[in-house]
Amino acid sequence: MVSRVSYRSSSLLTGRFHARKLSPSIITFYTMFIFSFSVFVLFYVRHISVDEDPPHPLLSQQSKSHQVPELPVHYKQLWDTLFNHGLHQCVKPTTKYKAAQGFDRYLTVRSNGGLNQMRTGISDMVAVAHIMNATLVIPQLDKRSFWKDSSVFSDVFDEFHFIESLKGDIRIVSELPKNLEGVPRARKHFTSWSGVSYYEEMTRLWSDYQVIHVAKSDSRLANNDLPLDIQRLRCRAMYHALRFSPPIENLGKRLVDRLRSHGGRYIALHLRYEKDMLSFTGCAYGLTDAESEELRILRENTNYWKVKKINSTEQRVGGFCPLTPKEVGIFLHALGYPPSTPIYIAAGEIYGGNTHLSELSSRYPNLIFKESLATPEELKDFANHASQTAALDYIICVESDVFVPSYSGNMARAVEGHRRFLGHRKTINPDRKGLVGIFYMLETGELEEGRELSNMVQRMHKNRQGAPRKRHGSLPGIKGRARFRTEEPFYENPYPECICGSKSKLDIT
Repeated sequence: MVSRVSYRSSSLLTGRFHARKLSPSIITFYTMFIFSFSVFVLFYVRHISVDEDPPHPLLSQQSKSHQVPELPVHYKQLWDTLFNHGLHQCVKPTTKYKAAQGFDRYLTVRSNGGLNQMRTGISDMVAVAHIMNATLVIPQLDKRSFWKDSSVFSDVFDEFHFIESLKGDIRIVSELPKNLEGVPRARKHFTSWSGVSYYEEMTRLWSDYQVIHVAKSDSRLANNDLPLDIQRLRCRAMYHALRFSPPIENLGKRLVDRLRSHGGRYIALHLRYEKDMLSFTGCAYGLTDAESEELRILRENTNYWKVKKINSTEQRVGGFCPLTPKEVGIFLHALGYPPSTPIYIAAGEIYGGNTHLSELSSRYPNLIFKESLATPEELKDFANHASQTAALDYIICVESDVFVPSYSGNMARAVEGHRRFLGHRKTINPDRKGLVGIFYMLETGELEEGRELSNMVQRMHKNRQGAPRKRHGSLPGIKGRARFRTEEPFYENPYPECICGSKSKLDIT
């Protein structure tokens, strides 16, 4: 080939420059130049054709696992928070704000419920103490709930930080002064969802008592129509003052780092498929007759659960049941998350154990639990303390790339609100009522998993991913105090009082 190219090149050169006799050295030079140029052009064309169509990393992984997604979804759409609206935290008090001065009046509190029910209640009590111009005694934690946790305040929260960070708002003491331990107390069940005027009226109790004992702390303050400074105080208490104890904070951060080192990005799934939740809600879909009966007996024997007879089918159709592990798997796959996605399971013991959990792990085998992420030695001090282990879950959920709650309970609402406060981190709230219809079509064969299913699920959840919006008020048509129950909880969405835009009238920082 080389000789043939050289010969033709020489002939062309000789013909073109026939008026001039070329020397052998000139002919050799032109021959080598043309040959080199031909080789360069051939290599360059091949190089361009390769670079124009490189192998796609996702497709390479899929070819190995033999799983090709039916609907390719852009990576950023799956993981990134795409809400850049110039919003930021704004929790500083206004210039009119004054700290409480009631050093000779004391508010003692018995918190009730699980970890996040107590956290929101304690934050409310900070605001109530300010309104009533009282000193707050460190609240007692619930030891009588389903979990029977013996933890005290300082086991779960950083007590010194709590006291110090709120000293510009109210006075907080670790315990009631000795000289007041035996004095008569006003024992009050404050009315749920009460406003400032209600608590201002309650200050009349100070004329007869030095100590007021609050028997329950949950939902004691209204969600809306409170003064801006009171709303911001609630946020300072919830997001700044109620920091977890150092052992919990330190281990929580280590576990997040380990999750990051394993796969970078991860989903935190709050899988509310525990025995107490299924019993409380009366949701028996997908359970055996024996399991359903066990849950019914538990509900009958739990005195403080008021509703005993529940129609499981009506609960499910109304969207009041947690998604099952199988339904969560279908849901995440329809959204476009690949089977290799790391999923941290934030939950207690899953009811039915691996029997039900396998319906999720068969689709997403990379499930991660505290027990697999931490060493037995690290978890030893937290054993049998549900509030402390729930705090670890809370940290990991808040720091996750995507948070998905299978049910809208206290933790789900608290985590969503915290993630909104931190910059509207991606939180996907399943439309449980809407999904029931889709799951029914799958069961009856009217619909199959694939492109159509994915389109339906993705359209349904386009606006359910944590984008900024103002807190919802009460549902229309509901009158009286019942309307407060239908309002979106303040700690689920502290916008607009504690989240401001650059030009917002509320932006007093």
